[in-house]
Amino acid sequence: MDRLYDIAVIGGGVNGCGIARDAAGRGAKTLLLEKGDLASGTSSASTKLIHGGLRYLEHHEFALVREALSERERLWAIAPHIIWPMRFVLPHVKGLRPRWLLRLGLFLYDHIGGRKRLLPTQSIDLRRHPAGIPLKPGFGPAFVYSDGWVDDARLVVLNARDAADRGATILTHAPVESLERSDGIWLIRSGDKVHRARAVVNAAGPSVLDLLGRAGQKTDRRMRLVRGSHIVVPRLFDHPYAYFFQIPDGRIFFAIPYQEDFTLIGTTDRDHAGPLSDIHASEEEIAYLCDAANAYFARAITPADVVWTYSGVRPLIDDGSGKPEAATRGYSFELDCDAQGNAPLLSIFGGKITTYRHLAEDAVEQLKPHVSSLAGDEWTAEAPLPGGDFALDGMDALMDALGREYPFLDRGTVHRIARAYGTRARIWLGGARDMAGLGPHFGGGLTGAEVDYLVAQEWATCAQDILWRRTKLGLRLDARQTEQLETYLGEML
Repeated sequence: MDRLYDIAVIGGGVNGCGIARDAAGRGAKTLLLEKGDLASGTSSASTKLIHGGLRYLEHHEFALVREALSERERLWAIAPHIIWPMRFVLPHVKGLRPRWLLRLGLFLYDHIGGRKRLLPTQSIDLRRHPAGIPLKPGFGPAFVYSDGWVDDARLVVLNARDAADRGATILTHAPVESLERSDGIWLIRSGDKVHRARAVVNAAGPSVLDLLGRAGQKTDRRMRLVRGSHIVVPRLFDHPYAYFFQIPDGRIFFAIPYQEDFTLIGTTDRDHAGPLSDIHASEEEIAYLCDAANAYFARAITPADVVWTYSGVRPLIDDGSGKPEAATRGYSFELDCDAQGNAPLLSIFGGKITTYRHLAEDAVEQLKPHVSSLAGDEWTAEAPLPGGDFALDGMDALMDALGREYPFLDRGTVHRIARAYGTRARIWLGGARDMAGLGPHFGGGLTGAEVDYLVAQEWATCAQDILWRRTKLGLRLDARQTEQLETYLGEML
């Protein structure tokens, strides 16, 4: 007889992996099922920000902004290798939002979320500030405020890794075909296997309603699927600041330093009506983002300059908002049990990456009355994610230590490795004394030792998993190097 799990989580995005981590850490026998790779959908297609959502204040989403702001420093503290502070420049533009409104919004942003270590907002003059150098002439007054950067796909994987370290079973490439209640438990069919669980969490993101249908459940909830697209271009500026820009149509976009040599620009908000298997940036979206950037930067860009695009569909609660960007980024739950109060099914609607940990905590609390093995109180706010067990100001010390221990690695590679793996980098660097000791070199500092680790410890199965989610080395490897990596993985697997 197959193992009976306490909780089966369906969906390997940030919410699903966060819930699996929380539940496993409270003693529940936990199973996570993901139809593809971890973070292969919405959770790897964000703007890579841990932020309160300054623009949500305009839509009076004060509770959501407060919740997200309160999570920023918590997440930074438990994952200082993949999350770090970033300063954002918000220029004032005549004819758009008035200066007093920007200052009022930033005052609230500084004070309603329990900010302690992040720097407060300050006023600057772009005619005399480094952030003004790459911009067109004519920009003067601006504000600089704090938010956070995150490697979103690694955040997902590290939650899954911690869940597994605490006893959870993580199964990728395991699509769920059907779910049914039988004698107070759930039977979950995935391929040729039937998994049994006392409770199910539907964390399928954009597919949440589809999964409910496969479970034979009905709901009055409606979802709004909104596509957000981003472009990556060669670096437009050399300083460490990011930009928060306004557009005359009322929207905003970000321009963010990315992977040392690039600039990330996004995002769009478009209702997505196509299949979830075909999510990509349209030519119109790419041109829109180029035009938006050209209104600010002195160096013009065209679609020909774009080296990479990515898009994701956000599963937003349909609150009747007219414009996609106005739809709420909040979340809610729906809990359904059988007639005897057993076999709960908890469905997650909405959410954003910044609030994933709190959402997971709330979800597990909802299940506690129905799952007796869930013991203990909330714990994830202070427990480091794998590799994040060092001080907030300890990244330079970690990089210096890795540089001393592995002097054959160049500084750029040490920086990338420390930012991806934190203290766990030593697991796969091991006792190597030169590059040859790390196995074949595929380019960009990627070696066989790292690939082996990603397959054994982080569920990677193909070059796409490694180059675009576990790392972003797809921006650096050419077609020949990628083919060599695929060949290596094929022989390995």
